[in-house]
Amino acid sequence: MTPPALGIDFGTSGARAIVVDGEGKILARARFPLHQPDSPRAWAETLWRLILALPLHVRQRVERIAIDATSSTVLLCTLEGEPCSPVLLYNDNRAQGYVAQLAQLLPAEQPAVSSTSSLAKLLWLKEHCSPAAAVLVHQADWLAFLLHGQLGVSDWHNALKLGYDPAQEAYPDWFNHPELAPLQPFLPQVVAPGAVVGAVTVKEFGFPPTCQVCAGTTDSIAAFLASGAQKSGEAVTSLGSTLVLKLLSDRPVAEAKSGIYSHRLGDRWLVGGASNCGGAILRHFFSEAELVALSAQIDPQQPTGLDYYPLLDVGERFPIADPHLQPRLEPRPLEAHRFLQGLLESLSRIEQQGYRRLQELGASPLRRVWTAGGGAHNPVWLAIRRQQLGVPVEVAPQTEAAYGAARLAQGLP
Repeated sequence: MTPPALGIDFGTSGARAIVVDGEGKILARARFPLHQPDSPRAWAETLWRLILALPLHVRQRVERIAIDATSSTVLLCTLEGEPCSPVLLYNDNRAQGYVAQLAQLLPAEQPAVSSTSSLAKLLWLKEHCSPAAAVLVHQADWLAFLLHGQLGVSDWHNALKLGYDPAQEAYPDWFNHPELAPLQPFLPQVVAPGAVVGAVTVKEFGFPPTCQVCAGTTDSIAAFLASGAQKSGEAVTSLGSTLVLKLLSDRPVAEAKSGIYSHRLGDRWLVGGASNCGGAILRHFFSEAELVALSAQIDPQQPTGLDYYPLLDVGERFPIADPHLQPRLEPRPLEAHRFLQGLLESLSRIEQQGYRRLQELGASPLRRVWTAGGGAHNPVWLAIRRQQLGVPVEVAPQTEAAYGAARLAQGLP
């Protein structure tokens, strides 16, 4: 039987906890703001508050726990688990000066070649604040350590941008290069997401003695897992400020210039890319009330023929990798609802081109798309996307990353 599980999600502005039973029904949930996203003390306090906010009778049923957090948010800890460096958040690019060095030493499509990667940040941390003995931990790693007490354990997803090779389940040989070998003592042990790491050691929470803490994942992958997508060819599109596409594939693909890389999920791969286009352009021109009212005037069966590339600023990364690509928002019809329809049609075409690009690189054929994010609840956009994509397009029944983390702890997918 699938055990009840607790999923915990840490973002940059808040944290959430969800407990689900064996059938995926939500038993309890809690959420708190996170006012200091770069403070381990604030992380710990918020973790405690989250767990204790769950009813005791629910906590007493939890058999598995998994935590997701922002990718490439890292710090160094002493071997006793005490933070001994600043926290470098996911978007911290102070390691920009190491990118050229990494580009010379690593394969061309390696996602660790980035100023915000965990590996670049480790180079910076070692140079600027390395104690005699320390280990690099991702945010999810350290939070899980507070529960199971085993320092220096990470997962395939968080460790991908540290350079870990999930296909070989090992760190690559290029870590033996003289410029990178000094980093080896800082590298965490890496296990599969969802693998049991150890029992909960904190007795005050009221978890049963059989409760186990599992290796976690990143927030975006946890959100994918929440959707319930489990078959190759199923995908999740997040319609937020930008369009983010993730496709479950039998084969990994990569294209560094487009920001495309693959996370291992069991014996399959989660491949994805993100466009600079998305819901931000809609909010630039329309209020929420206008979006609702104007959408009601649109007939999706009557295309406008408008061909926009609705960027807010110059430059695109996926499905077109062109830092100089100009926004295209003309001609603009007099009727506001037709302008909105043209934007929705163009965003849908970009989504279709994105999935086509993933398949051109070798990913599994698209068969179904689940939808998350604020734009998921616009029925007109949903209808236009179904026309463009030519596959079933539905709103994901669950979209919270904490829900996905709980399902990961249960061994799903």
